[in-house]
Amino acid sequence: MSSTSKVAVITGAGSGIGKATAHALLKDGWSVAFAGRRQDALDSALAEAGSDSSRGIAVATDVGDPQAVSALFEKVQKRFGRLDMLFNNAGQNAPGVPFEDLPYDKWKSVVDANLNGSFLCAQAAFRMMKAQDPQGGRIINNGSISAHAPRPDSAPYTATKHAISGLTRTISLDGRKYNIACCQVDVGNAMTGLASRMAKGVKQADGTIKPESMIDVTDVAKSVLFMANQPLNVNIYHLMVMATDMPYAGRG
Repeated sequence: MSSTSKVAVITGAGSGIGKATAHALLKDGWSVAFAGRRQDALDSALAEAGSDSSRGIAVATDVGDPQAVSALFEKVQKRFGRLDMLFNNAGQNAPGVPFEDLPYDKWKSVVDANLNGSFLCAQAAFRMMKAQDPQGGRIINNGSISAHAPRPDSAPYTATKHAISGLTRTISLDGRKYNIACCQVDVGNAMTGLASRMAKGVKQADGTIKPESMIDVTDVAKSVLFMANQPLNVNIYHLMVMATDMPYAGRG
């Protein structure tokens, strides 16, 4: 357990990778703000942490809404007084339809959640980390294996995850003078609500439908915790964690 309680904000913390990571951080001695769209899911996720929940807060937040993001970080500042880590985890996908049939509103909703939400939260965290004493902190962005090798019919998700890689690189560069580290975790086939369908069968590059191996969200949480616990002069700039035999190297 950490000797002192550091403070983290986790988006998408009501379920899946976000919840597992928030629990791992609390267990390690961190204080954690659980952020997500649904207050009931956040409250339940926080309660599941048992006695560690005393070091957490649950804040309903639409990460694509600038005012909601500002309110989240104001609450973190008021409750904890500083911020040591942001895990930009919230995201969504669009239905897997042919590119030419994708409605604009579906495209926009994915961009708002995956890219605009990550930007807004990272910017708010950056400002807070720059202003605090001691200065600095870490921003971890949840990318995707799709940022390297896309799946069929995944234009919105893949495009935003490529953009996350660019966002990570620029924050990493711009944050150096303020002792702000930025890094990215790319996850393949974690058993979440978003990805669980892959265990039943998902379209491959050749058009066939095949089930794929999955990993547990707790394995992803361990990786994020490892990244978060590095001293700020050390940055695990990019980490990929996936099922050993998932079709990544052979995808395309």
